[in-house]
Parts: sequence; structure tokens; C-alpha cells
Amino acid sequence: MTPISASSKICAGTLLAAAALLSACKPSTAPTAATTPATDKPAAAPVATVDGAPITQEIYDFYTKSVAGKAAGELTAEQKAQVLDELINTQLIANQAVKDGVDKDPETASRLAVARLRLLADGESQKYLRGKEPTEQELRVEYEAALTSMDKTEYHARHILVATKELADQLTKQIKGGAKFEAVAKANSMDGSKERGGDLGWFSPARMVKPFADAVKGLKKGEMTDAPVQTTFGWHIIKLDETREVTPPPFEQVKEQLAQRVLQKKLQAYVDELKKTAKIEKKS
Repeated sequence: MTPISASSKICAGTLLAAAALLSACKPSTAPTAATTPATDKPAAAPVATVDGAPITQEIYDFYTKSVAGKAAGELTAEQKAQVLDELINTQLIANQAVKDGVDKDPETASRLAVARLRLLADGESQKYLRGKEPTEQELRVEYEAALTSMDKTEYHARHILVATKELADQLTKQIKGGAKFEAVAKANSMDGSKERGGDLGWFSPARMVKPFADAVKGLKKGEMTDAPVQTTFGWHIIKLDETREVTPPPFEQVKEQLAQRVLQKKLQAYVDELKKTAKIEKKS
């Protein structure tokens, strides 16, 4: 474990698989006029059927774009056939899952429900943000705000991570008594950096949990924390090796990231507006 925080992302493949399973859960019979809006254009014939369940051209095109990263028209005949075979196999397994009642399994049903929620939310997000691309001025404002809030200094530090304060206190006394920090780290630290003598390399404080970052920023070059620092990972003894000033990246280099931040803020503002008129009840 390290004091560096982690984030998670939804896997597009998981959503795609869930979408395929959702399609398998639909009735295999053709929809009636009461459920299908009337159109002048007849529905395109499915690209395949599996035990009566149609694989529509729309599903095939979406699957192709998701798997191959390009439109079906850009694929060779062999690639198209391979994609269709994969989709047929997926439909076969999904059909059998419904027959076996897998869709009624509580965990599977919950995963399907969450996948549906995420897909709908993603679709609404894209719809709302359409036509709201950030202007040059918005990007410049975001860039200046980022420069103001960013850490101007990077730190090169070592640490020793242990489970208890008592052990951390003992090791601190050993180092103050003349023991080498690197040797104590190799012998006692439960962190992955122990083999490097606790070396964490260069990092910005933003990458670390707050107690650790605050402790590092309070040290001078060559200093070690007088008392152990507690985080959710355990107890740390920290030694600062050196610091260096950070050169901010030029505006043109980070325009894409800035655009994502601006769009995220616009979307968050939209969610905040929805909350104002929504009736939300939380179970206490």
C-alpha cells in the first residue's frame, strides 16, 4: 500500500456486455403497433436471428464501433463476419442466461439495473453537453484557475510505513540514534517501497493523502518527521530528500484536459439544478 489515492472507472466492455444481456431479456416476438411508433420507413431486416431473437443492424453497428473502433463499412468482409460471429455467440449465451433464470439472480439483476442507470445517465449527459463545447475564453479562465491552485513544488521523499504508533516511535528513536533510514525501511516497512529504502521518488502533494502531504510540506531538505504521521494506511516516518520547482505545462499542451474539466463543471451545474426540483429521500 502507498499513501497515493486511487480512482476507478467503469469498463466500457462491461457496459456493452450488460447491454447485450438487456437486449436478450426483451421478448423475442416482434413488437406490436401499440408499442412501436409508426414510421413511413420499414424496419431494416435483422443481420441475424438467434432462436427467434433478432440482432438488429443498429446493435450490430454499435457493437462493431465499440469492439473494432470503426464503422462496419470500414471493415473487411472477414472482419465483419468475425464481429457478427462474436455477437451471435454473445446473443446465444444471453438467451441461455434468460432460460436459466440468470436475469432473476439478485446480483445479476442489480448489475443490469446499475448498467441501465449508467447508460441512461451517460446518454443524458452527452445530450445536455451537445453544443456546449468550451470557448477559448472558458479554457483560458480554467487554465488560470488551475495554475493558481496547483502545487508549485515537487518533493522527493522516503517513508517507513508500519501498523502501530508504538513501532513507529521505536523506529524513529533508532534512526535518531544513528541507524540509517534506508536500512530501517528495508527491515520494517510494510510498503512496496521498502526494497528501495522507502524511496517514493518525485511527487506532488496532491497525489498523497492530506496528513502525509502536510507533513512533507512541513519538512526541510534532509529532515525527518519528529513524530509518526497517521493516515488510513498506517503510521509513517517521513524523510525529505530534496525539492524542485514545477514548471506549469503550456496552455496548448493541456487544452484537451482543460476542456474536459470545463465540461465536467457544466454537467455538475446541470445536476445541481436537477437536484433543486427533485424529491430526494435518503434512508437514515
